[in-house]
Amino acid sequence: MTALLADDIPVDTSLFTRIADDIYSQGYSVQEYALPEALANALFLQNNAMSEAEFQAAGIGRSTDFQENSFVRRDEICWIDGSSAAGADWLSWTAQLKQFLNRNLMLGLYSFESHFAVYQPGAFYKRHLDAFKGQANRVLSLVTYLNPDWQEADGGQLVIYTSEEDKTGIRVLPKFGTVVVFLSEEFPHEVLPATRSRSSIAGWYRVNGTIGDVIDPPQ
Repeated sequence: MTALLADDIPVDTSLFTRIADDIYSQGYSVQEYALPEALANALFLQNNAMSEAEFQAAGIGRSTDFQENSFVRRDEICWIDGSSAAGADWLSWTAQLKQFLNRNLMLGLYSFESHFAVYQPGAFYKRHLDAFKGQANRVLSLVTYLNPDWQEADGGQLVIYTSEEDKTGIRVLPKFGTVVVFLSEEFPHEVLPATRSRSSIAGWYRVNGTIGDVIDPPQ
């Protein structure tokens, strides 16, 4: 079954079903060439059209805890706020996925945040978790790639480790339109250096952790 987003971007519910089944059975899902082609092309064009000034060095932590750390990661990012047509369609597509996963897996996903990420040749992101156990912030991580004609020799693989003891991991080439989803607290992962510029979108679904006057997720 296929629905439509704004600007006739298709939503493939069979894809959402495969993602949900994978999350339920193994906690992660890798779907090659899964992002709707029109949406992938629009995001690719927007990413390429942005100036270097719109990107900032990525860091660790949020708000007052934010700090750059080039030993851990060396990518550059630009947050997606939905002000562009491509960004709005991306957020609409991810909202449809959130609704589907909540309905089928009862995850309680509440909000979503995401950014473009560019890794220049040699850049990396060392092994890490997207959320720490028990903090109930980021629940589900989502990555999609915007790299046409990517080859094994180009490097830049995402490596997903199935446990803290896993030293080999599952390697995912950042090929155009591939979508990766995994439980944020459960899977350490890293980005290996590439020999050419590597573009992606990284995003996170969060639960509503608001307590009293403390708003979480932050506005």
